Amino acid sequence: MAMQAASSALDVEAPVGVYAPERSLLVASVLSMSGGFLDAFTWLSPGQWQQAAHHLLPMVAFLLGASIAIRIRAPLRCLLGEIVCLAAAMLLLHRVPDMVAILGISFGVALQSASFRQVERWKYLSTTVTGNMFRAIDQSVATSDRDAARGAGVMLLLSLMFLLGAALGSCATRWLGAWSLALPIASSMHVLWFCRRHRDRRDQG
Repeated sequence: MAMQAASSALDVEAPVGVYAPERSLLVASVLSMSGGFLDAFTWLSPGQWQQAAHHLLPMVAFLLGASIAIRIRAPLRCLLGEIVCLAAAMLLLHRVPDMVAILGISFGVALQSASFRQVERWKYLSTTVTGNMFRAIDQSVATSDRDAARGAGVMLLLSLMFLLGAALGSCATRWLGAWSLALPIASSMHVLWFCRRHRDRRDQG
């Protein structure tokens, strides 16, 4: 889909610095599952957007969101922006043209995926599964040390979380329609709470 195609443009090296909760395996797992969920939702919910002519605008919205996220460099603000975009899409889907809701979802997902691109020491993408699977293979064959084995395991876990999210998204979208977006919204809110709590504890310490 458009978000997967556009996300490949963001596959750049993230600077390695002090530990931040945004780089934790928990955050990467939750966001990867949310990415899989939203991937399934955008394919199953609006019935007509899959037509080839409709792929361009979501890609433009994704690239715009990614550009903004990279420029402002404020992951938690971008995550809050994604929550707002998903909530608006949930409330307005089928009340406005489906493409409008898809553009909002694409923009919001881009804010998240461009802001959260590193888990521990490794790069990842929460909006696609294939890139992380290739990274798992690269880590497993590159060297035989313990660090490479952990990297392969992390990438494999994120791939499985994405697929789990896609499966949950498929079922929830069929059962709940637009209201199924409440699940990735809740996931993003959990990540936001987790990161803020960790930062507050670090600042107090």
